[in-house]
Amino acid sequence: MSHGDERDGVALTNLDQPLFEGAGATKRDLVDYLDAVRDRIIPELRGRPLSVMRVLRGQRPFMQKNVPKYTPSWVRRVTVWAESSKREVSYALCDDRRTLLWFANQRAVEYHPALVRAEAPERPTHLVLDLDPPVANAFTLAVRAAQLVRQALTDAGLSGAVKTSGAKGVHVFVPLAPDATADDVAAATRALAARAERLDPVLATTAYIREDRGDRVFLDSTRAGGATVVAAYSPRLRPGTPVSFPVAWDELDRVTPADFTIHTAPRLIGDGDPWAGAMPAPQRLGSDLIEEGRAIPVARVQAMHEGKRRARARRA
Repeated sequence: MSHGDERDGVALTNLDQPLFEGAGATKRDLVDYLDAVRDRIIPELRGRPLSVMRVLRGQRPFMQKNVPKYTPSWVRRVTVWAESSKREVSYALCDDRRTLLWFANQRAVEYHPALVRAEAPERPTHLVLDLDPPVANAFTLAVRAAQLVRQALTDAGLSGAVKTSGAKGVHVFVPLAPDATADDVAAATRALAARAERLDPVLATTAYIREDRGDRVFLDSTRAGGATVVAAYSPRLRPGTPVSFPVAWDELDRVTPADFTIHTAPRLIGDGDPWAGAMPAPQRLGSDLIEEGRAIPVARVQAMHEGKRRARARRA
């Protein structure tokens, strides 16, 4: 059957259609890839409120948080109060192969799990720094910034794992002991970003306002609390359909994000699970790190005030 087939009770449709403009892949490639890596990606998604980026034919990609009305009853879900929009959001939990295949058939290309589990929404499981280079082809800068973050972690008695974002930057993950609160983790993330910036302020910056960054790598410390980060092994809506992929610290300067695509990644993963393998044991955050971070303003809030201040200055 060329038009569709069924796997694990999920009817798969229109498999020979291109995934999106420039994907270099069909919907079948997406389904086959996610099924091939299911034993690695499902542990990253399981039990976590999931947002996905979907791309339907002839439409712009969109982020889906609320599950659609037509979602099958066997897809597990969790209801979360969204403070920003003052409403309840019903998120899917992608806990099994059948749910993953259903999402793939919905043309969900990107998988963005929350940094918390549904049953413990106040307890982030990881501290994450997102390193975003100033322009698209500056991955080498992101790699240098990641080494600054690694040094800041080492100095704080911590260690992390690193992966390509699948776009232009890298993500550093530090697994946390279960006693860390969302506020503590957010503060520690800000402190680590500030410490990394101090190691080389010409290379890296914590400036939240884009025009203030110049040609420096942005150390994004805002992936805390209720935030999501694209999962390891998730495809991305980028030319060639790259995937977010784990890389050993000492291999970082030998790779490019384009090395890892839905076509190449299954072979590169092999029989193991390099992300699980690279992840250190859960760690406690030092009180000095948390205290230092508490004194650093939250970037978004600071940027909002600064934006208003600049607007007033322009008017004056």
